[in-house]
Amino acid sequence: MSENKTSMTERDFLNLGLYGFHKIAYTQWGKSHNKRVLVCVHGLTRTGRDFDALAENLSDIYRVACPDVAGRGQSDWLLQASEYGYPLYLNDMATMIARMGVSEVDWVGTSMGGLIGMMLAAQPNSPIRKLVINDVGPFIPKAALERIGDYVGSNPHFETIDEAEAYLRNVHAPFGPLTDDQWRHLAETSVRRGEKGGLDLHYDPAIADAFKQGDLDDVDLWPVWNQIKCPVLVIRGQDSDLLSADTASRMLTDGPDAELLEIADTGHAPALMDEDQIKFIRNWLEDSN
Repeated sequence: MSENKTSMTERDFLNLGLYGFHKIAYTQWGKSHNKRVLVCVHGLTRTGRDFDALAENLSDIYRVACPDVAGRGQSDWLLQASEYGYPLYLNDMATMIARMGVSEVDWVGTSMGGLIGMMLAAQPNSPIRKLVINDVGPFIPKAALERIGDYVGSNPHFETIDEAEAYLRNVHAPFGPLTDDQWRHLAETSVRRGEKGGLDLHYDPAIADAFKQGDLDDVDLWPVWNQIKCPVLVIRGQDSDLLSADTASRMLTDGPDAELLEIADTGHAPALMDEDQIKFIRNWLEDSN
């Protein structure tokens, strides 16, 4: 780690929802006084610790904030499952940006985190200056949502971290080729101690309720995409079932100024832990100042 970088610190804040306050936890990398801020937001069942490698690399030029979205990681589980959704997520992220004391941020979002970034970037007077969206776009096919719905909220229990890692290697195989150390990092940051011993996944199973309420359908967010004004880097796993090649291609011609990076031998979603992926993101953010 260079002398310009600092180690990770754990932080949190309270935000108000419809049913009371809830804690949002986040990890922060880089100098606390740095006004250049990067926000990194994870996918549906993941945590902000997914971005440790990316955040450490970029902490010499950014103050990097990696939140655990409500119901995940170290953040509170919500009292009412009906609150798990984008209105609350957007409000939480807007509050975190305000807490950091800056008027603009750059954003990296994987899957759900990319959708949160898209929705924030589409708002009038959005604080998002540059947007990186990882393997998600303004059209999500029903079949991909059904695949995710098959495992989210299943609430498996593990006796050992090795069991948890084996489960994650299977469920998240589309993340792409990862090293043993990277899989172990994902395992160690994806579990919590169970109430009766052993290990459980580090998210509230109730986040799956949205997948169980009626029939799923395609998601069409092209009107949102067309409202985005900032430059966008679109990252796509070459074998992704959530961001199709056709959708990614259309994203380059409709809406904001966008560039596409495709990751070979990867589905949904690239883990952004690979040195080449991190280097590309870093260069794109730096070149576009």
